[in-house]
Amino acid sequence: MKVYIETLGCPKNEVDSRMAEGVLEGAGFEPTPDPAEAEVILVNTCAFIQDAKEESISAIFEMARYKEDCCRLLCVCGCLGQRYSEELFEEMPEADLIIGVNDYGRLPELIKEALQKGRTKKLSYDCGIFEEFPGITAAVKNASAYLKIAEGCNNCCTYCVIPQIRGGYRSREKENVLEEARALAAQGAEELVLIAQDVTNYGRDLYEGYELPDLLQDLAEIEGVRWIRLMYCYPDKITARLAAEIRDNPKVCKYIDMPVQHGSDTILKAMNRRSTKAQIQKVIRMLRKEVPGIVIRTTIIVGFPGERAAEFDELYDFVEEMRFDRMGVFTYSKEENTPAGQMKPQVRRDVKERRRDALMQLQQEISLENNRRRIGEVCEVLVEEGPDEENGYLGRTSQDAAEIDNAVIFSSRKKLEPGTFVRVKITDAFDYDLTGEVLG
Repeated sequence: MKVYIETLGCPKNEVDSRMAEGVLEGAGFEPTPDPAEAEVILVNTCAFIQDAKEESISAIFEMARYKEDCCRLLCVCGCLGQRYSEELFEEMPEADLIIGVNDYGRLPELIKEALQKGRTKKLSYDCGIFEEFPGITAAVKNASAYLKIAEGCNNCCTYCVIPQIRGGYRSREKENVLEEARALAAQGAEELVLIAQDVTNYGRDLYEGYELPDLLQDLAEIEGVRWIRLMYCYPDKITARLAAEIRDNPKVCKYIDMPVQHGSDTILKAMNRRSTKAQIQKVIRMLRKEVPGIVIRTTIIVGFPGERAAEFDELYDFVEEMRFDRMGVFTYSKEENTPAGQMKPQVRRDVKERRRDALMQLQQEISLENNRRRIGEVCEVLVEEGPDEENGYLGRTSQDAAEIDNAVIFSSRKKLEPGTFVRVKITDAFDYDLTGEVLG
């Protein structure tokens, strides 16, 4: 029986989809990249903000069209299924099976049951430990792979539904992380991207004194691994020891994704964030002092309830002062069953959008300034796309995460394969991307 998986949302969902695919393949299902030939279709959904929910619902309806052809069962899984199982079951008869984020290991039996007995929903909740799928690893794409090291979250930010959906924080056993990392390296992964809701919290629930720096040391010993990238690091848990590991470990990218969300103490407190503006500034200065050349990526939320012009001005000044290397800006999304959803006053949509645009304009100027400093630099670049008709290629440096950060555009007389590394001299700079020429 052929199965197709449509994945929406964050990299953590991509890992979940690969686990689901592996479980199904082990049970005799045949993965297919074409939904038109699938007898079973899974839609792995996102429910983080309103836009993500709408995109997920659209994808479900899009996939439901294939039930007119050979599709016998449409399964809705992931965050939307976990959060809105009752509503989906009642209002979306197109969905034959609805499961949550903790049920991928049961997929073969649940699909069989739904095919035999009709529409059903099955939902499990936080079991208190990280669920493993032995022998199944994440996918390797262009020599890069995501490596999930924990599930869930304990931070309970007032705007966020993740703890409600995915449960409390549970670290993955160290040996299981390393085992998958070795398997990924054997499959050609030279970049490991560490992901969790909060990677800096890794190990604190399992090991006394065992934390992220130790895991980085162990991962660096794996033959074939060239880059190790840290995503989703909370400022209050970034220590001098972690900074030293980033600095001294040649395989760890001099890059950190650190979502700060705001620059006003009033708003940070309302968000239930663990850091003040002064503490965030201290961490940023420490990282830049201890790790020369480090690239700091962050995310900002504008228009949070109660954000007046004064708080936004403080945020704007904070961004201008900190000069983040990479930054994403999002307008606040009111989510039901969250403390922030009940806060007043809520900020008008047009105000939120103006504030987002103002911050992105500022960041565009900062990014261009930073990029111009790199003209003449020789970088190691991971090839991701190409060649085009003019022998052009697209790649990225160790200072850029796939799909969300800057790119390097370059040409080469010699044909290059995606997933290979080349040395590129930067010749020009734009707002977000660089251009260059291959050396050698």
